[in-house]
Amino acid sequence: MTTGVPEPAADPIQARGTDESEWRAWAGWDALPEYTLPTTGRAVVVAAHPDDEVLGFGGSISLLAAAGVDLTVVSVTDGERSHPHSRVETPESLARIRAKETRAALDELGAGEAQIIRVHLPDTEVAAYEDHVVTALADVMAGAALCAAPWTGDIHADHEAAGRAALTASTAVGVPCLHYPVWMWHWARPDDARVPWAEAARIVLPPTTLARKASAISRFTSQISPLGPAPGDAAILPPEEIAHHLRAAEVVFR
Repeated sequence: MTTGVPEPAADPIQARGTDESEWRAWAGWDALPEYTLPTTGRAVVVAAHPDDEVLGFGGSISLLAAAGVDLTVVSVTDGERSHPHSRVETPESLARIRAKETRAALDELGAGEAQIIRVHLPDTEVAAYEDHVVTALADVMAGAALCAAPWTGDIHADHEAAGRAALTASTAVGVPCLHYPVWMWHWARPDDARVPWAEAARIVLPPTTLARKASAISRFTSQISPLGPAPGDAAILPPEEIAHHLRAAEVVFR
């Protein structure tokens, strides 16, 4: 989950976020219907950056893998600009690190056999290459039982562009498309009018699956721990952000 070049505090992603305790106390969870994942065929999971798929959909990936569903993970960028001011890592080294983290995280989810396709588009610039993403995804999605991609309203340009491209491609080849939020839990509030709750559903994660997801998230060391002591090497995902993704259910928009 890459934030790229620091934005002004007015940016909802950079502003102070909603505490996870507010989400945990929300009375709206029970109103969300449960979504049933496929148990056969193939699923394509799209990520704008390496780690998006685990944060927003990792428990579901684990459930799909356990059911025997073939998995293809498409990483649109390499997440190389997560720390543009780092004094420790270059964009090239970060791309290599994040690729290894993704494979290790999928192993933790029980999805070690998943195919990983890297599109290698520039981090923070996905919108400029949206047509290219559509073409790439349409080829991958053909014949799949399901596609899951970042939510088109996540207030992160790369997430939204990847989500739009996935929706366009899945519609063209007749594949159901789910969208999973990542940053929404940070900037939104319970019952937030900006969120299409009528389109939302939850995927319940058994305790063993949630434990697998927690272990998978811990593999993204480059994002959850500082790269070094300088401000430009600070963690992208502090504990209060990770907490949003360690609930007993994942939310998707249909």
